[in-house]
Amino acid sequence: METETPAKLPAPATRDKEKQGTSASRRRGPGILIFVVVLLVLAVLAWWYFNRQLRERDDARIDELATQVSDLGRANEQLRRDIDSVRARANDVESMNRGIREEVLSFAERSRSLEDAVAHLAEQRLNNRDVMALNEAEFILQLAGERLALFRDAHGAMAAYRLADSALAAAEDPLFASVRQTISAEMQALDAAKPLQTAATLKSLADLRVGLLGLPMKSAAERVTTATPAERSRLREILDQFVRISHDDGAPALAARDEKLSRSLIAIDLRAAEAALFARDQEAFEDAVKRAHAGVEANFDSNAPAVRTTLATLEHLAATPLAPALPELGTALNELRNLRTTRALAHPMKPVPTPLEVSPGGEPKP
Repeated sequence: METETPAKLPAPATRDKEKQGTSASRRRGPGILIFVVVLLVLAVLAWWYFNRQLRERDDARIDELATQVSDLGRANEQLRRDIDSVRARANDVESMNRGIREEVLSFAERSRSLEDAVAHLAEQRLNNRDVMALNEAEFILQLAGERLALFRDAHGAMAAYRLADSALAAAEDPLFASVRQTISAEMQALDAAKPLQTAATLKSLADLRVGLLGLPMKSAAERVTTATPAERSRLREILDQFVRISHDDGAPALAARDEKLSRSLIAIDLRAAEAALFARDQEAFEDAVKRAHAGVEANFDSNAPAVRTTLATLEHLAATPLAPALPELGTALNELRNLRTTRALAHPMKPVPTPLEVSPGGEPKP
């Protein structure tokens, strides 16, 4: 059997303290509850106020964002319209560029055609210039040969040959260089014949006619005594058929009256020499010059310097051959004609190409 231990009772003081503590805790219990409730209410109020502030701030932010979204929508719409406008303009520019490209291509084609046409025209112009130069040279060479054959005018023929050589020098085809060499050879042959200078001779005869007026005359006695037997006999043979001539004391006066007639007869002889020079009549020219020489010698004072100069000029003209043996021309002309015929067969003329026409739209026309 177990031994029961009797319970020990607390001391009276300890029981009083416990009772006081329990009563004190009972008195503090409602205050703490109220404090907790107040804290909870304050927390709820604070949370509500803070939440309200957050909501207001979020609402303002949402409104601001909505405004921004609306602005962005309008800006986006404007950008869309601008993009559509730019796209339309880009399409227009592309179509315009396509048209310009087609026009440029057509212009390029037309420019190529024009370049070909211009090149051909330039070539044809050169050919035409050469043809004109060759035609001129051929005509002048033919004219020189005919003038030499008809009038024995060697100096005129040489001048024509110089013109023909300058005309051939204008041609750019080197094929005709040999013709110029032939022309030079024929000019040397003409110059070697030493023909009489027509212009210089005409000037000399004209100067002699003008100088007759200033030549001093011989006295009447000197002119009668210095007349040659041939002149007296020829004159006597002519006059004896009509009259009988005898000399008396009046002969010097008659000779003085014949001074003007003597000058006129010599001038007529010089004119006859000019006519013979134009006609290329060697015999008539020599006879006229010799008659003028005899007239000056018979009627003018041979001691005067002017008379001696006139007589020397007439002697020089009488001794100069008017129409010496001239060479035959025509070699250069025949060579030029043969070369032209050969060139025409080797290079026939080509037709000029017609350039393309372009319509206003830029498309080439046939």
